[in-house]
Amino acid sequence: MLTQEYGAIFVGNVANSKLIKTKMAKSTLDAGWSSLKTILEYKSDCAGVMYEEVNESYTTQTCSSCGEKPPSRPKGIAGLGIREWICSECGTVHDRNVNAAKNILALGHERLAVGIPSL
Repeated sequence: MLTQEYGAIFVGNVANSKLIKTKMAKSTLDAGWSSLKTILEYKSDCAGVMYEEVNESYTTQTCSSCGEKPPSRPKGIAGLGIREWICSECGTVHDRNVNAAKNILALGHERLAVGIPSL
């Protein structure tokens, strides 16, 4: 369904090897993140859809409205429990996951605009 509806799919480069060393190990392995990315890449290739993994560093901490990393953002391990925050620069209220998704999409679009280098 995703490859039929969208011309480009961007995902964060979540490192499974790092996540399985945390308290979220069982959840990560149960969810099958690696399998999901593999299937998405395969299906995208078959459907002629652009599939790209982008660097997701700081995507939850950067305001998707103004692009700043304000002092009010959730930081570090302690900040993982903060699910909603307000940007002290522009006043936008963010859900952590939605904000990250918007930033990952914007990063993907940036890569398309400048051209993705060949590996």
